Amino acid sequence: MVEDVANRGLVVGVDGSAAALAALRWSAAKARLLHTRVLVIHAWLPSSSLRAPYAPARERLTPEQERARAEATLEGNVAELLRADPDVDVTMLLHEGPAAPVLLNHAREALLLALGRKPRTDVTQPALGAVARACMRLAACPVVTVPEPPPDAAEAELPWVRDGVAAGLERA
Repeated sequence: MVEDVANRGLVVGVDGSAAALAALRWSAAKARLLHTRVLVIHAWLPSSSLRAPYAPARERLTPEQERARAEATLEGNVAELLRADPDVDVTMLLHEGPAAPVLLNHAREALLLALGRKPRTDVTQPALGAVARACMRLAACPVVTVPEPPPDAAEAELPWVRDGVAAGLERA
């Protein structure tokens, strides 16, 4: 039996960081090779659940403001991808909830889950963040962590962006 991979797609978690954008760009390149789609997810939690009850009220955002901020993060990452690659089959999903469970739930049937990985600056700290560690441990599909590019790297230098790399993989 031949499995139809095009219906399963790739899932990418984004948080507005350069590492998340790198994972999104990498996933778009892989989706093109696999003739599938990319599901871009931004999971967010209301900050009121993270604040002490005695925290100053004037610094709190309303739930509507928090949702708008989360939506802007998601749309900003996708807009950045589409500026460079307008032909990507991408679907956006904004989901209120803890990041790891949300990503794991949506990646159950995915071909893979891609997450950004920030540079490791302190060797006493884990190489991956809490969300990536949970996803690596519990995902039903492969999990790929894509490193954040160096700040001075030109876009053309990134291996998953260069035209020749995708063309070479397609021929292989």
